[in-house]
Parts: sequence; structure tokens; C-alpha cells
Amino acid sequence: MSAASSGTVNRCLMIGTLLFFFLATCAMLQQREPFYTWFYSFAWWSYIIFVESFLRARRFSSHLSASPSRFLLLLPLSITLWLLFEAYNFRLQNWHYVDLPSSRGLRWFGFALAYATVLPALFATRNLLDYLGWFRDFRLKPIRLHRSLRLFQLTGAGMLLLPLLLPTIFFPLVWLGFIFLLDPLNYRGGADSILRDLEQGAPRNLCLLLLSGLLCGGFWECWNFWAGAKWIYTVPYLGFFKIFEMPLLGFLGFPPFAVECYVLVNTFFLVLTRIQQEVSYRARLATYLLLGLGAVSFAAVVFLGIDAFTVVSFRGGN
Repeated sequence: MSAASSGTVNRCLMIGTLLFFFLATCAMLQQREPFYTWFYSFAWWSYIIFVESFLRARRFSSHLSASPSRFLLLLPLSITLWLLFEAYNFRLQNWHYVDLPSSRGLRWFGFALAYATVLPALFATRNLLDYLGWFRDFRLKPIRLHRSLRLFQLTGAGMLLLPLLLPTIFFPLVWLGFIFLLDPLNYRGGADSILRDLEQGAPRNLCLLLLSGLLCGGFWECWNFWAGAKWIYTVPYLGFFKIFEMPLLGFLGFPPFAVECYVLVNTFFLVLTRIQQEVSYRARLATYLLLGLGAVSFAAVVFLGIDAFTVVSFRGGN
């Protein structure tokens, strides 16, 4: 496809997604189905396609343009990674779902459709901020980290364990633990790493991720608030002064969550690269099959758990 025709396609996608978002919003406000119940997913997919098309139209690097296959892989990976936090929530009980479709098949499809947006939304927003030049000249004094890596990992393990032992006190640590536990692994393995960026005095990527998390958090809460099927929060001792459904202090969790997602994705692709480099072709196929079956099984188990422990009300149809 020529550059001119590609630009035309991207501009059409931008206009189309804006129009679709406008119509979906109007239908949601009138409580017309399926836009009322499913507004959150309609809004997020409109946003993701718009931003990706915008970046491609300007020939700026995005996940979709840089590697379509990697972008598609982000979708099931996004579901799997978010389900880690859903599984934690069985113990934490920090959020619950209300007014979800009563049909299990439709409800589970909705879970998958919504959770698949997490990584594409965060990374599209990060790339958009990159294009706009945020933090372009921001530098720090390089930090030496070699002797701290083991301490980082021990801290991360503690952050992930304490919320399970004392959830009402340590629940915020869930949104930090994987950063400390896994980024040293990425650093040692040669993958993209926040620690390596800081060691080089280059905090820009970290800042872009933090801001993208905060912005996406605002969109998450706004679009969830207006949707018919939504989540509500039951956060201990921090549940005051809500913006949409989220207590004000809860917005502090979104920036580190974006960094956590970045670290988890880098760890996944580090493992994938090692498999491709060190395992025979037949063994790779078997490994990929096991990983796929494991992800599907994990999703089914957590979906069942969400139905049992997190969903508090259903509504027919939709």
C-alpha cells in the first residue's frame, strides 16, 4: 500500500471511530442496547483505533505499525495480565461488578473484550505522549543499581505477599510489586527495563508511562461511570471523595499500574525470545501450545471466580 493510500485509510479510520464514539455515546445516554451495557468497551476500542490511526497517519511509531503481530499478541496477553489482578481481588475485595449480563457466554465475552483493551490503551497513550514531545528534555543523574537488584526483587516479593496476608492494610502494594520483582530480571536479561533507563539517566519512558497511566485511569473511570454494566469500589479507609466511582486517592494507583504492565510485558517477551533462541522448533511449538492452554485455563478459572466472588448483580439480556 502506498504512503498516500495508507494515509487516506488512517484518516478514514480516525473519522469513522470519532463518529462511532459519538453515536455510541448518544445511544448510551438514551440507555439503548447494546451501547448502554457495553459502552465501556465501545469507548475504549474507539479510542485505541483512533490513536493508532492518528500515529500511523503521521508516520510515528506505534505498536500496530511497528509490529502488527506483536500488537495482536498484546490482546490475549492483556487479558491474562489483568486477570492476575482480578485473582488478587478475590482476596482484596477492592472492587465489584454490578448489572452484568445474566448470560454467562455473553458476560465472559464482555470480560475478554474489555480486558483486552488494557495494554493497547496504555501503550497507545504512551506513544501519543511521545509524539507530542512530553518530557523530551528531561534527564536525571545516572543511578548505579547493580548491588540493589536482589533487594529490589525481595521487596517486590514482599509487596505481592503482604496484600494476601493483610489485605485491608497492604492492598495498595499490589500496584507496585511486579515492578520491583520483575524489572531486575528484565535488566539482567537485556530486555527493555526501567532500571536500565534510570542507570543511564534517561527517565523519559518512565514519566511517559506514569502519565499515560493517570490519563487512562481518568478514561477508565469516566467510561465505566456511564456504562450500564460497571464496577464499583469497596476500598478500606480510602473510600472518601469519589470522582466517578473511584475514591480520589485511588487515582494514585494508575501511574504505577502502567509501569507494572510495561514491566510484565517486557518479561513475557524476554521469556518468549529465550524460547525462540534456545529451544528446538518442535519443542517451541509444544511450549507455545502449553502456554496457550495454560492462559485459556487460567482465564476460565478466574472468570468463574469473578462470577462467584466479584459480580454482585446481574441483569437480563444485553
